[in-house]
Amino acid sequence: VQLQAFGGGLVRAGGSLRLSCAASGRTFRTFLMGWFRQAPGKEREFVARIRWSGGTTSYANSVKGRFTISRDNTKNTVYLQMNSLKPEDTAVYYCAAGSDSFGFDYWGQGTLVTVSS
Repeated sequence: VQLQAFGGGLVRAGGSLRLSCAASGRTFRTFLMGWFRQAPGKEREFVARIRWSGGTTSYANSVKGRFTISRDNTKNTVYLQMNSLKPEDTAVYYCAAGSDSFGFDYWGQGTLVTVSS
């Protein structure tokens, strides 16, 4: 499974960005798609996840109400709409794919999101 993430950039606080993650290869092996982020000097943390089937979602408390994860099964693409961005959202964002059994075991390259104050 190959994951290609894009859509990062520089935005002012209060602004919005949408990240995309396109999955290719043996995507039938994956049931979950997720977004994680890693800020400078910090460990990688969970942001949001979604199931390909049914679209069930979950979010980190820090982004609830501001971020929305969605998917387009026809395009094998997952999105992360980020609104009301804060400087503390600045991080490299990674998309990941996996399953309940094995967790997130496929990772894409990161895309940098920088939120200026």
